[in-house]
Amino acid sequence: MQIKSLRIENLRNLERATLQPHPRFNIIFGRNGAGKTTVLESMVVLSRGRSFRTTQASELIGNGGSYFRVYAEAESDERVAYKMGLERSSKQWRGRLNGQDLVQLSQLTRVLPLVLMEPNSHLLVSGAPEVRRKYLDWGMFHVEQEFLETYRRYSKILKQRNAALRQRQAGVLDSIDEVFCQWGERLDGMRKVHCAAVSEQAKTLLKSLSPALDGFSLVYSQGWRRKSLLQSLKEGRERDLLRGSTGSGPHRGDISLSFHETPARNLLSRGEQKILAATLLLSQAAILSSMGEKPVVLLDDLASEFDQVHFENVLTRCLEWGSQVWISGIQKFSSDEEHKVFHVERGVVQEMV
Repeated sequence: MQIKSLRIENLRNLERATLQPHPRFNIIFGRNGAGKTTVLESMVVLSRGRSFRTTQASELIGNGGSYFRVYAEAESDERVAYKMGLERSSKQWRGRLNGQDLVQLSQLTRVLPLVLMEPNSHLLVSGAPEVRRKYLDWGMFHVEQEFLETYRRYSKILKQRNAALRQRQAGVLDSIDEVFCQWGERLDGMRKVHCAAVSEQAKTLLKSLSPALDGFSLVYSQGWRRKSLLQSLKEGRERDLLRGSTGSGPHRGDISLSFHETPARNLLSRGEQKILAATLLLSQAAILSSMGEKPVVLLDDLASEFDQVHFENVLTRCLEWGSQVWISGIQKFSSDEEHKVFHVERGVVQEMV
């Protein structure tokens, strides 16, 4: 996927910006607070409907109105053209794709796959299990056609089960648990397959990104202790009734990351955690690329996150795949790759000639 043009209106301090990016490599530089990260953020918001910097849409809206807009023209690797746009206020959103109003934001996510590496990416290693579950779910959304329906069905039945627990409707749980296990085990199966693919890819990538990190292993934890999910639910029912929430299921799943059988978060330095997180993110990008659609890769302030060797290793690998790469930083840097450079100053984006 390549973004052919990008237009941003009233997003943070970017009152109005229009970019005609390079199909392969784009460098965005400027001082801290100038708005360079906001350029990358605009693409994330367009693809995912939310920012990686805040959960509040109101914080994204600049002083020029009550909403922001992001438009893009893009082209898939199969030369399919897309025109997409998102308008969002603090309470409402409106999306369009090829002239048609959207019902779900996932329609934009589907056509604009995007991998983001940013300063908080290390939380993929050291953060809460929810971070890693979202990571898995993003990957499966793009490689498994049945994932979205399965995820929605499971989420719906999980809400119903939790409601029954809070209302102490023990008699309702037997009928709910059968459906709960059906969708839960299906979701779990998808995650196991994806984790195995990520693990294999990550081990290969680490050899080129950071050979010193030998001994890495990735294991998926399904979210329940017994072999059968139904058995775990039955054994934990009294506890669930007391808590008013379901304690077993893929919503409790996690990825176990370790080196030489020691948890990575306990053994690795912050810098090493960032390298491992980069490896996991690029592994998903490689898997998606192997299926015929290269994701857009966004690298926010990468030079400040890694030393020169790791910086060059990560950037080189991204460019080798043929993905469109966007990188931001406080300094302009030279590259032998054909590219475009954009300078951001006080919310104004200009292409450097």
